Amino acid sequence: MDTVTQRIKKTMVCKDIQQFHLNREIVHTHTPGMGDVGIFEILEIGKHVTIQTPSKRNSFLLEGDYIMAAFANRYATGQYEGYVPDQPTEFLDILGAGGAVGIVKSKNAALEHIEPTRIRLVGYATAADGQVLNTIYHKVKRETFRGEVPNGATVILSVGSTMDSGKTTSAAFLVKGLKTTGKKVAYIKLTGTCFSKDQDFVYDCGADKTVDFSDAGYPSTYLCTKQELLDLYQSLMGLLAPINPDYIVMEIADGIVQLETNFLLKDAAFMATIDHVMFSAGDSLAAFFGETYLKGIGLAVTAFSGRFTMSPLLIQEVQADSKVPVFTIDELAEAAIVPLMQKKAAVRA
Repeated sequence: MDTVTQRIKKTMVCKDIQQFHLNREIVHTHTPGMGDVGIFEILEIGKHVTIQTPSKRNSFLLEGDYIMAAFANRYATGQYEGYVPDQPTEFLDILGAGGAVGIVKSKNAALEHIEPTRIRLVGYATAADGQVLNTIYHKVKRETFRGEVPNGATVILSVGSTMDSGKTTSAAFLVKGLKTTGKKVAYIKLTGTCFSKDQDFVYDCGADKTVDFSDAGYPSTYLCTKQELLDLYQSLMGLLAPINPDYIVMEIADGIVQLETNFLLKDAAFMATIDHVMFSAGDSLAAFFGETYLKGIGLAVTAFSGRFTMSPLLIQEVQADSKVPVFTIDELAEAAIVPLMQKKAAVRA
């Protein structure tokens, strides 16, 4: 083992990794796990031309640079599908700017002529005892899921039809509206791939505190088990406890049929902590399907929002065939939705 002395660009997910040794010898013998930390050389610039650093600054990448990042899986219908390799692997891809690396398996056709940024594993970051460092729960204590909500807060779940249906924007403007009550409002992004843009946006919209899975060290939550996600949920709730929130707006990434989102929605213990479901959709048909699908698994939708609300015509289509109220982002921000959210309600349809 040797100590790194040259400059390394650290990614955001590795923010809590301070002291380490560089072990070059196990590159061809160690099979990585999600969250394992490595030092990588930039070989060829592709999709990712920057990484997000612990300060949340975007650092430009140049061929020959060295970065500290963590192995991860990624599910992003608009970008990449990628995985932690199942054997020792030297050449990899950047999956996400926040520090997720792995091997790309597929990509959206919009990226047909854009290759991922290629990297080479130089060595693993290890502790003094030789163990490979891992970002997951490196600093935050893992809490076993108990279904406890800090301060008995009202929890509003923001889900949607797809990756870009408007979940984050709806959640952010809902936070802004809820803040007009003078209450404490917090935000959780429970699943996704490490990048701080969403929680930063919600914070800028007035949230008293925002957290996401990367605060517990997860570079990504794709292919986590149900128990891992439930424990993560409880752990993030613990980070919110000091502010005694009155409302917690929580977002789950991707669409409602995505693997992790789907089994959380179907989990009775998880849903017992949820008071309202806000569904975002890209068009009227997606709104109808979302309402029908959620009703089919026993869940009621409190409100519709999302990209389709940019069109008055689409709003009319939804209102003509659904009794679920529709809110534009302006209406969310102006607190039109607050009367619906002030009372806890069973989400079971």
